[in-house]
Amino acid sequence: MPDTIESVGVVGGGFMGSGIAESVAVAGIPVVVRDIDEAALEAARGRIETSMARAVKRGKMTAEAARETVELIALTTDLADVGDRDLVVEAVPEDERLKVEIFKDLSKIVGDDAILASNTSSIPIAQLAKEVERPQRVLGLHFFSPVPVMSLVEIVKSLDTNDETLTAARTFAERIGKRPIVTKDRSGFIVNMLLVPYLMAAVRMYEDGFATREDIDAGMKLGCGHPMGPLELSDFIGLDVLYSVCDSLYEEFKRDEYAPPPLMKRMVASGRLGRKVGRGFYDYG
Repeated sequence: MPDTIESVGVVGGGFMGSGIAESVAVAGIPVVVRDIDEAALEAARGRIETSMARAVKRGKMTAEAARETVELIALTTDLADVGDRDLVVEAVPEDERLKVEIFKDLSKIVGDDAILASNTSSIPIAQLAKEVERPQRVLGLHFFSPVPVMSLVEIVKSLDTNDETLTAARTFAERIGKRPIVTKDRSGFIVNMLLVPYLMAAVRMYEDGFATREDIDAGMKLGCGHPMGPLELSDFIGLDVLYSVCDSLYEEFKRDEYAPPPLMKRMVASGRLGRKVGRGFYDYG
């Protein structure tokens, strides 16, 4: 187990993966991002460069610092290129079978002391750790979106995660400017276990015609001081992602407050996934 994490790999260069890579590079740690093809890598590069340009424009870093940060990020389609990393963070879509396959592959190529982490928001870490030799080095590192802005990271300790891995992960999170909180390996961890019932209550309220979407959101923003209303936040998260988290929570706990309402299923089926596609509870065109 490395005393300090000096190199990082990120598997998956999507919105979360590119954000994780950016945060790591800003802290001066070299990072390799792996995705499935050149188009995906170009999209990741575009997200990172746009975010860096935004930080420069807002005066949060100099143009020189932004350039140096981008130079610390290498992009690849070859999973073997993350094999020499001290820490590899899996950030592929929230699909259990896909994540399991990634962990099987990573177990074959990383060093014996490398830490393996998943950015999953709901899938049990134990399910992934069982595919890895020395599962004591596996844990969850659940970042929040957008990663460069949000300071929280949930460190998820599975039954097998040892204290050395936990300590290294906590030190790493603090080094990249995040506030780590530690949770047991239960679906939803801390944040989503508390957040999902609230969001689903708002969806049911809207589905039942109890109030308009605007009034539901205004009620929580103006009445409770939330920066986003629950339906706005659901659109921001992505209804497909949220639906997957709901399914995982309901499967684990069998409690009605975690079950996605029928409206959510219909919206996902019709492609109304939220802000990222321009249409969810609200239209963003």
